[in-house]
Amino acid sequence: MDTKFEGGINIAVKIPKNKYDKTLAFHRDILKFEVEEKPIRNPTVSRTHQVKFGNNILWLDCVDNYTHSETWLQLIVPNVAEATIYLKENGIETCDEIEELPNNMHWIQDPAGTVFNLQQSDSE
Repeated sequence: MDTKFEGGINIAVKIPKNKYDKTLAFHRDILKFEVEEKPIRNPTVSRTHQVKFGNNILWLDCVDNYTHSETWLQLIVPNVAEATIYLKENGIETCDEIEELPNNMHWIQDPAGTVFNLQQSDSE
């Protein structure tokens, strides 16, 4: 199986509620990035803001139950089912209980605990 992984444009930063407003102000007022609040319906994310971060999109997610920030990354693959089998064969299990997501995507973690959203490329 020749599974090819590519980094996606989306980066999510999960920010504790007590640090969220100051983090928004840092990106908007100090770094002068374009920051736009987006509607969200998610049981674990109460607010989200989109930040244009070079060629990437930085998502600042307010999470009420976190004590520290985490950075989550997007992985793009040609076929999610094949990539999931490949990962499992290499000791990497999905951990979809982390946060709600569509059925055609999965969450995985590297050994250091970095979270990745595994999803299919648009070209397939």
